Amino acid sequence: MPREFTYRGFALDQLQSMSMDDFINLLPSRQRRSLQRGLTLEQRMLLEKIRKTKETIKKGSDMIIKTHIRDMIILPEMVDLTILVHNGKDFVSVKVKPAMVGHYLGEFAITNKPVKHGTPGIGASRSSMYVPLK
Repeated sequence: MPREFTYRGFALDQLQSMSMDDFINLLPSRQRRSLQRGLTLEQRMLLEKIRKTKETIKKGSDMIIKTHIRDMIILPEMVDLTILVHNGKDFVSVKVKPAMVGHYLGEFAITNKPVKHGTPGIGASRSSMYVPLK
């Protein structure tokens, strides 16, 4: 039997029905201060787009949201959406799960590739100049 998700003692449906001010008081200090200052114009536009997408999903069609706004805090109303977040080069698909509530969107679209070292090729070092090519 899977455990039900809770955030600071509240279930997901309680979080979704909660007012924005009550939810903000549950967040950690950095996110709380950020939201108490108010959303930027870009963040407000993203939130409107998310709400519009939720309505179209209820009607039956499927939409994906593309955004460059990595500093948007994941709110309970974003759960179960797929958001394409820009990582500096391309868009990374982020499926928002309940455990992501309170985090930033950018945390789930990493901006650097892990380094994968291969074998050194010709010209990799001074000694490789004298390696026979056969």
